[in-house]
Amino acid sequence: MAAAVAAGADAVGFVCYPKSPRYIAPVRLRTLARQLPPFATPVLLFVNAAADLIEDALSAAPDALLQFHGDETPAYCGSFGLPYLRAVRVKPGVDLLQYAQEFHAAQGLLLDAHVEGVRGGTGATFDWALIPREMPVPVVLSGGLHPGNVEHAVRSVRPWAVDVSSGVESAKGIKDAAKIEAFMTGVRNASV
Repeated sequence: MAAAVAAGADAVGFVCYPKSPRYIAPVRLRTLARQLPPFATPVLLFVNAAADLIEDALSAAPDALLQFHGDETPAYCGSFGLPYLRAVRVKPGVDLLQYAQEFHAAQGLLLDAHVEGVRGGTGATFDWALIPREMPVPVVLSGGLHPGNVEHAVRSVRPWAVDVSSGVESAKGIKDAAKIEAFMTGVRNASV
């Protein structure tokens, strides 16, 4: 987390999905969220979470942005009264414009690779040509991004933001400060 903030990340994600190897328990989340400096947004990631699990996480990080990766409805995503992102696992045939219409109240759509049976963090990319040129909501590009491709990704897609996890790890769930710095350098280089 500290390496991400030091490298210039605007947001830091916390996986609140107990089945993930990157899961952060609410007790640990509380400690980490308190260490975030001003203007670094905590992002809480959920997959079909019960409301009480979300409320527990929000008690640890009340100013968080919510990120939903399951089968949550627009009403459920909005029921917490906080800004949220809706993740979409992209593959041929997925109608991103329909998702954008359905989740119009979202801060944006997080576009990730579709890998059967896995909700994210796979390191897989998807065909960026599947993203319509004129998305009516902001796009957060995710899925298989790493220091070697993020500059090309940003130049190609022109997303509102990028999201990375496995692409800056030395092992599953272990972030690498040098990879984080290289990733952020790629983002900055693409934005010039």
